Amino acid sequence: MKMSSEDLSSFLAELKEWVSIETPTTSPDKVNELGRLIMSSARDVGLAVEIHSDNMDTRGVPLGDHFVLFDPERMSNEKGILLLSHIDTVHPIGTLAHNLPWKQEGDRLYGPGIADMKAGVLLAFRALARLSRQSPLPIRMLVVSDEEIGSPSSRQLIEEEASKARYVLVTEPGRPGNGIVSGRKGVGRYFLSCHGRPAHSGRAHAEGRSAIRELAHQILALEAMTDESRGITVNVGLISGGTGANVVAEHASAVVDLRVPDAATGTEMNERILGLKAVDPDVGFVVEGEINRPGYVKSAGIAALVEKAQAISIADGQTLFDLSTGGGSDGNFSAAMGVPTLDALGIVGDGAHTLQEYIEISSIPMRWNLLTELLLQL
Repeated sequence: MKMSSEDLSSFLAELKEWVSIETPTTSPDKVNELGRLIMSSARDVGLAVEIHSDNMDTRGVPLGDHFVLFDPERMSNEKGILLLSHIDTVHPIGTLAHNLPWKQEGDRLYGPGIADMKAGVLLAFRALARLSRQSPLPIRMLVVSDEEIGSPSSRQLIEEEASKARYVLVTEPGRPGNGIVSGRKGVGRYFLSCHGRPAHSGRAHAEGRSAIRELAHQILALEAMTDESRGITVNVGLISGGTGANVVAEHASAVVDLRVPDAATGTEMNERILGLKAVDPDVGFVVEGEINRPGYVKSAGIAALVEKAQAISIADGQTLFDLSTGGGSDGNFSAAMGVPTLDALGIVGDGAHTLQEYIEISSIPMRWNLLTELLLQL
């Protein structure tokens, strides 16, 4: 389905409005502000809205609402297509004004969260609004508010919606060169905490037990678990601890990211990390966490979806490639359930999670054609 120049202008205007509402996961009020705007637009075009509120992360911190959009005239028990998107971003409030303003440079349009994934959410929403009564299969769209922190409160809802679907289409940003994603690594997140014995670093150093020293041992052990040949990476991404240079540290902590290629490797690495023990018996050591996204492996069903997408692109005069990537998404959940899942169907862009995040304007009509034709041909 071709996009007109008027549709493109309208798309860009609405996208600017969405990007102007900054929606870091940790600011649920701002996330909900954009959510309410989308839900209002959905009701205006006759779509029904199902809201899931009172969400919290694993530590009890409030999160924004999740919601499902669908055509009430197409409700049935028939398995259909799930469009899967998220409106939370990683950029803190103020990024738009001070570090990453909305700006155009040639074919590139910049803004916080524009690629990951407000442009993709808007693409999916407009496709649903246009085709909800034309597509052979019923379409539902799920928008979540916590993808950027591993979807702790939305995972169950994602899996419930995926269980009702024959296919899942995820509108994470398309890859430069017109790429889509047919596989992703599994993801684990772990929290390390060390509790030592404080002491003056000069007159009573021997009486202390350094939590930082213990954490250093654990960091080296974790980093040594990386095995690129097996597709395993272990990254200690955040550390904190101590109270002063002249104090033997009583507390130290770290946050660890794990990436694995498949479920079996995930189980193995989860056991290894949770099995870590303190090197110094006088220092308390706790490690917590789990695999929060299972591996997403290209199956026969996913390969068939890739072939369909490539045929659509060829008919549109485009070349489309697929790849497997180390980054996780909510598509990991549906793919692990055995539901054919195609990811990175959003607008082509790059620089996600950085101050150079952008989309390619020229890819909007191309990706509109790809997504709408998938909805019409599946």
